[in-house]
Amino acid sequence: MRILLIEDDTVLGSAVRDQIVADGHSLDWVKRLDEASDAVAVAAYDLVLLDLMLPDGRGIPFLRGFRAKGDVTPVIILTALDQVSDRIEGLNAGADDYLVKPFDLAELSARIGSVARRYSGNPNPIIKLGELEIDLAARSVRKNGRMVPLTAREWVLFEAFVQRPGQLLSKSQLEERLYSFDTEIDSNAIEVHVSRLRKKLGHSVIETERGLGYRLGAI
Repeated sequence: MRILLIEDDTVLGSAVRDQIVADGHSLDWVKRLDEASDAVAVAAYDLVLLDLMLPDGRGIPFLRGFRAKGDVTPVIILTALDQVSDRIEGLNAGADDYLVKPFDLAELSARIGSVARRYSGNPNPIIKLGELEIDLAARSVRKNGRMVPLTAREWVLFEAFVQRPGQLLSKSQLEERLYSFDTEIDSNAIEVHVSRLRKKLGHSVIETERGLGYRLGAI
Protein backbone atom coordinates (compact mmCIF):
# COMPACT_ATOMS: atom_id res chain seq x y z
CA MET A 1 0.00 0.00 0.00
CA ARG A 2 0.97 3.63 -0.39
CA ILE A 3 0.49 5.35 2.96
CA LEU A 4 0.54 9.00 3.96
CA LEU A 5 1.80 9.74 7.49
CA ILE A 6 0.86 13.15 8.93
CA GLU A 7 2.93 13.43 12.12
CA ASP A 8 5.19 16.18 13.49
CA ASP A 9 6.93 14.11 16.18
CA THR A 10 10.26 13.21 14.58
CA VAL A 11 11.04 10.26 16.87
CA LEU A 12 7.61 8.65 16.52
CA GLY A 13 7.43 9.43 12.83
CA SER A 14 10.78 7.78 12.19
CA ALA A 15 9.70 4.66 14.09
CA VAL A 16 6.39 4.45 12.21
CA ARG A 17 8.16 5.01 8.89
CA ASP A 18 10.66 2.23 9.57
CA GLN A 19 7.89 -0.18 10.59
CA ILE A 20 5.76 0.51 7.53
CA VAL A 21 8.70 0.30 5.12
CA ALA A 22 9.78 -2.96 6.77
CA ASP A 23 6.26 -4.26 6.12
CA GLY A 24 6.87 -3.56 2.43
CA HIS A 25 4.60 -0.53 2.03
CA SER A 26 5.61 2.84 0.59
CA LEU A 27 5.33 5.88 2.85
CA ASP A 28 5.19 9.62 2.32
CA TRP A 29 5.72 11.52 5.58
CA VAL A 30 4.63 15.13 6.12
CA LYS A 31 4.68 17.15 9.34
CA ARG A 32 2.09 19.84 8.60
CA LEU A 33 -1.53 19.91 7.40
CA ASP A 34 -0.72 22.19 4.47
CA GLU A 35 1.88 19.66 3.30
CA ALA A 36 -0.73 16.90 3.72
CA SER A 37 -3.19 18.83 1.56
CA ASP A 38 -0.55 19.16 -1.16
CA ALA A 39 0.27 15.44 -0.94
CA VAL A 40 -3.32 14.18 -1.30
CA ALA A 41 -3.83 16.57 -4.21
CA VAL A 42 -1.12 14.90 -6.31
CA ALA A 43 -1.03 11.26 -5.14
CA ALA A 44 -3.55 8.48 -4.59
CA TYR A 45 -3.11 6.91 -1.16
CA ASP A 46 -4.41 3.60 0.12
CA LEU A 47 -4.40 4.79 3.74
CA VAL A 48 -3.71 7.91 5.83
CA LEU A 49 -2.22 7.98 9.35
CA LEU A 50 -3.28 11.24 10.98
CA ASP A 51 -2.01 12.95 14.12
CA LEU A 52 -4.54 15.33 15.67
CA MET A 53 -2.23 18.08 16.94
CA LEU A 54 -0.10 19.54 14.14
CA PRO A 55 1.94 22.78 14.09
CA ASP A 56 -0.52 24.48 11.74
CA GLY A 57 -3.79 23.18 13.16
CA ARG A 58 -5.87 20.24 14.40
CA GLY A 59 -6.41 17.07 12.47
CA ILE A 60 -10.18 16.85 13.00
CA PRO A 61 -11.09 19.80 10.72
CA PHE A 62 -8.66 18.43 8.14
CA LEU A 63 -10.38 15.03 8.32
CA ARG A 64 -13.85 16.57 8.03
CA GLY A 65 -12.76 18.53 4.97
CA PHE A 66 -11.19 15.39 3.52
CA ARG A 67 -14.48 13.53 3.84
CA ALA A 68 -16.55 16.50 2.67
CA LYS A 69 -14.70 16.32 -0.66
CA GLY A 70 -15.92 12.75 -1.04
CA ASP A 71 -12.53 11.12 -0.38
CA VAL A 72 -13.12 7.67 1.11
CA THR A 73 -9.45 6.78 1.67
CA PRO A 74 -9.24 4.97 5.04
CA VAL A 75 -7.86 7.07 7.89
CA ILE A 76 -6.35 5.87 11.17
CA ILE A 77 -5.91 8.54 13.84
CA LEU A 78 -2.67 8.39 15.86
CA THR A 79 -2.88 10.66 18.91
CA ALA A 80 -2.10 11.16 22.58
CA LEU A 81 -5.69 12.36 23.15
CA ASP A 82 -7.17 9.41 25.00
CA GLN A 83 -10.52 10.61 26.34
CA VAL A 84 -13.67 8.82 25.20
CA SER A 85 -14.96 12.14 23.88
CA ASP A 86 -11.83 12.48 21.73
CA ARG A 87 -12.35 9.01 20.28
CA ILE A 88 -16.00 9.74 19.54
CA GLU A 89 -15.12 13.03 17.84
CA GLY A 90 -12.48 11.36 15.69
CA LEU A 91 -14.67 8.48 14.61
CA ASN A 92 -17.64 10.75 13.94
CA ALA A 93 -15.41 12.98 11.80
CA GLY A 94 -14.77 10.01 9.50
CA ALA A 95 -11.83 8.08 10.94
CA ASP A 96 -11.81 4.31 10.46
CA ASP A 97 -9.72 3.56 13.54
CA TYR A 98 -8.22 5.40 16.50
CA LEU A 99 -4.90 4.46 18.09
CA VAL A 100 -3.68 6.16 21.28
CA LYS A 101 0.01 6.99 21.77
CA PRO A 102 2.20 5.36 22.88
CA PHE A 103 1.28 2.27 20.87
CA ASP A 104 3.03 -0.92 19.84
CA LEU A 105 4.27 -0.80 16.25
CA ALA A 106 3.15 -4.38 15.65
CA GLU A 107 -0.37 -3.35 16.66
CA LEU A 108 -0.22 -0.49 14.16
CA SER A 109 0.71 -2.97 11.43
CA ALA A 110 -2.20 -5.20 12.42
CA ARG A 111 -4.66 -2.30 12.37
CA ILE A 112 -3.43 -1.15 8.98
CA GLY A 113 -4.02 -4.66 7.64
CA SER A 114 -7.47 -4.88 9.23
CA VAL A 115 -8.63 -1.55 7.80
CA ALA A 116 -7.22 -2.46 4.36
CA ARG A 117 -9.12 -5.76 4.35
CA ARG A 118 -12.40 -4.03 5.19
CA TYR A 119 -11.93 -1.56 2.37
CA SER A 120 -11.08 -4.32 -0.10
CA GLY A 121 -14.54 -5.77 0.50
CA ASN A 122 -13.21 -9.00 1.99
CA PRO A 123 -12.69 -8.80 5.78
CA ASN A 124 -11.87 -12.52 5.90
CA PRO A 125 -8.10 -12.80 6.42
CA ILE A 126 -7.95 -16.27 4.79
CA ILE A 127 -8.36 -16.48 1.03
CA LYS A 128 -8.05 -19.67 -1.03
CA LEU A 129 -7.06 -19.48 -4.67
CA GLY A 130 -6.57 -22.85 -6.28
CA GLU A 131 -3.63 -24.51 -4.58
CA LEU A 132 -2.77 -21.31 -2.69
CA GLU A 133 -3.93 -20.37 0.81
CA ILE A 134 -3.32 -16.70 1.57
CA ASP A 135 -3.42 -15.37 5.13
CA LEU A 136 -3.77 -11.59 4.85
CA ALA A 137 -3.43 -11.07 8.60
CA ALA A 138 -0.25 -13.15 8.92
CA ARG A 139 1.03 -11.90 5.54
CA SER A 140 1.80 -15.45 4.46
CA VAL A 141 1.14 -17.79 1.53
CA ARG A 142 1.00 -21.57 1.46
CA LYS A 143 1.11 -23.61 -1.72
CA ASN A 144 -0.25 -27.13 -1.37
CA GLY A 145 0.11 -26.72 2.39
CA ARG A 146 3.76 -25.62 2.29
CA MET A 147 4.84 -22.11 3.26
CA VAL A 148 6.19 -19.98 0.42
CA PRO A 149 8.60 -17.27 1.66
CA LEU A 150 7.97 -13.84 0.11
CA THR A 151 9.94 -10.67 0.63
CA ALA A 152 8.09 -7.65 2.04
CA ARG A 153 7.72 -6.04 -1.38
CA GLU A 154 6.74 -9.29 -3.07
CA TRP A 155 4.00 -9.67 -0.46
CA VAL A 156 2.68 -6.12 -0.92
CA LEU A 157 2.61 -6.57 -4.69
CA PHE A 158 0.84 -9.92 -4.47
CA GLU A 159 -1.63 -8.54 -1.92
CA ALA A 160 -2.54 -5.79 -4.38
CA PHE A 161 -3.65 -8.40 -6.91
CA VAL A 162 -5.42 -10.60 -4.33
CA GLN A 163 -7.49 -7.69 -3.03
CA ARG A 164 -8.49 -6.68 -6.57
CA PRO A 165 -9.34 -9.97 -8.33
CA GLY A 166 -9.95 -9.49 -12.03
CA GLN A 167 -8.85 -5.85 -11.96
CA LEU A 168 -6.11 -4.74 -14.31
CA LEU A 169 -3.37 -2.83 -12.48
CA SER A 170 -1.02 -0.66 -14.49
CA LYS A 171 2.72 -0.55 -13.92
CA SER A 172 2.45 3.00 -12.53
CA GLN A 173 -0.29 1.96 -10.08
CA LEU A 174 1.90 -0.86 -8.77
CA GLU A 175 4.92 1.43 -8.51
CA GLU A 176 2.87 3.84 -6.38
CA ARG A 177 2.02 1.03 -3.97
CA LEU A 178 5.67 0.04 -3.56
CA TYR A 179 7.61 3.29 -3.67
CA SER A 180 7.39 6.73 -2.06
CA PHE A 181 7.99 10.14 -3.67
CA ASP A 182 11.73 10.25 -2.95
CA THR A 183 12.59 6.72 -4.14
CA GLU A 184 14.43 6.13 -7.38
CA ILE A 185 12.73 3.29 -9.23
CA ASP A 186 14.47 0.98 -11.67
CA SER A 187 12.57 0.91 -14.96
CA ASN A 188 12.08 -2.87 -14.73
CA ALA A 189 11.41 -3.12 -10.96
CA ILE A 190 7.80 -4.27 -11.33
CA GLU A 191 8.71 -6.82 -14.00
CA VAL A 192 11.37 -8.25 -11.68
CA HIS A 193 8.95 -8.59 -8.74
CA VAL A 194 6.26 -10.16 -10.95
CA SER A 195 8.79 -12.65 -12.35
CA ARG A 196 9.84 -13.67 -8.84
CA LEU A 197 6.23 -14.13 -7.74
CA ARG A 198 5.57 -16.37 -10.73
CA LYS A 199 8.61 -18.51 -9.95
CA LYS A 200 7.49 -18.96 -6.34
CA LEU A 201 3.72 -19.28 -6.78
CA GLY A 202 3.22 -20.50 -10.34
CA HIS A 203 3.44 -18.84 -13.73
CA SER A 204 -0.34 -18.41 -14.04
CA VAL A 205 -0.66 -16.53 -10.74
CA ILE A 206 -0.29 -13.16 -12.52
CA GLU A 207 -1.44 -12.46 -16.06
CA THR A 208 0.11 -9.81 -18.29
CA GLU A 209 -1.92 -7.56 -20.59
CA ARG A 210 0.89 -6.36 -22.81
CA GLY A 211 1.24 -2.60 -22.70
CA LEU A 212 -1.57 -2.24 -20.16
CA GLY A 213 -0.61 -3.96 -16.92
CA TYR A 214 -1.17 -7.05 -14.82
CA ARG A 215 -4.01 -8.88 -13.08
CA LEU A 216 -4.52 -11.88 -10.81
CA GLY A 217 -4.61 -14.99 -12.96
CA ALA A 218 -6.99 -17.92 -12.98
CA ILE A 219 -5.11 -20.18 -10.57
